[in-house]
Amino acid sequence: MRRETIIGVFAFALIPNPASAHLISTGLGPVYDGAAHFALSPEENFPVIVLAFFAGLRGPAVARLVLFTLPGAWLVGGIARGWLTLSVTAEMAQIFTAASFLIVGGLLAAEAKLPIHSITGVAVLLGILHGALGGEFLAAGQDPRPLIGTVATIFGVVALAASFTLSLKRLWTIVAIRVAGSWLAALGLLLIGWVMHSRR
Repeated sequence: MRRETIIGVFAFALIPNPASAHLISTGLGPVYDGAAHFALSPEENFPVIVLAFFAGLRGPAVARLVLFTLPGAWLVGGIARGWLTLSVTAEMAQIFTAASFLIVGGLLAAEAKLPIHSITGVAVLLGILHGALGGEFLAAGQDPRPLIGTVATIFGVVALAASFTLSLKRLWTIVAIRVAGSWLAALGLLLIGWVMHSRR
């Protein structure tokens, strides 16, 4: 009797539950699921935070521009992925992620004195590419609410991160923020090396 009970318990524990390949289920609804997806995806939130840091260092005008441009471009990329049902391979996603880490991290590390339209272009490109990469939950369920949750979270993260760096005046604090950018760029280089190694 005891052995049968143990076998029954193990058999019950092995029953598979429905799995969500990409979208994280919080139990609070699709909007919060999209917010949790962004918050728990470092390949998405790292470049967003670093770009917001960079925009804050470039001044209030650049920070405001990135605040509205990046979430808007992310929304466009996610909708495009859902409507066009674009197929993105894992290798393509790794290359896009590595490039965004390297470019955005390098901009912050160098504190590049780019013109405002160039920074806008970087924000648009980053938003469209990552929005398309993370838009498969829209394509799968045809429910835009997770994407709305993601975009709203990006807006809040950019606002907080950019406002944080806008207030920095001491040199050592600015250097510390730039070091964070160099770490992200180094992660991008490592990821590129990993992609090249996996091709062999």
